[in-house]
Amino acid sequence: MPIDLRLIVITDVALAAPRSVRDIVQLTLSAGATAIQLRNKAATARELLEQARELMPLVRAADALLFINDRLDVALAAGADGVHLGPDDMPVVAARRITPPQFLIGFSTDQPALARDAQRDGASYIGCGAVFGTTTKTDVAGESIGVARLDAVARAVDIPVIGIGGITPEGAALIADTAAAGIAVVGAVMASPDPRAATIALLRAIRRH
Repeated sequence: MPIDLRLIVITDVALAAPRSVRDIVQLTLSAGATAIQLRNKAATARELLEQARELMPLVRAADALLFINDRLDVALAAGADGVHLGPDDMPVVAARRITPPQFLIGFSTDQPALARDAQRDGASYIGCGAVFGTTTKTDVAGESIGVARLDAVARAVDIPVIGIGGITPEGAALIADTAAAGIAVVGAVMASPDPRAATIALLRAIRRH
């Protein structure tokens, strides 16, 4: 059965403050977010595991997916649906070797050739960006690959490709006209004064796809 990755909401403790990540996750799930990616690079493995276990009942109740950013060990220990890996993390082929067949592995790249390599190695989906630029990742703050590059990556592989980076409802509508399967957002939901309304607006924009 195809996985539903129309909208992945990525957590950010600083952007959520003074609200809790849990409260925002609950609101975005109630509005229809299809997946949550728990990202907290400052947390220890123990802390990240505790956070994952706190979010798991919410995600399960919403029939959504839970991914853990970077940490395959935490994802497996928490019983999460998958892990999202970057170029500096464990190689996809190594992660696939030690995970169950149904376990989902995401990989970040904006290069069609690297996306094909990741698919061959066992990736379940590709995160591609920054499509419109980003303020949440300083290492790619000035990057803006645009929807044409996103579309090229999506057409290079047979697994879902998810656009990420500076996505607003207007940007989501542009992505809906590409071969991408969905979007991932951080600030658009985590920093929103109304996360539920923000989620509804994003989903409405991508339903054109």
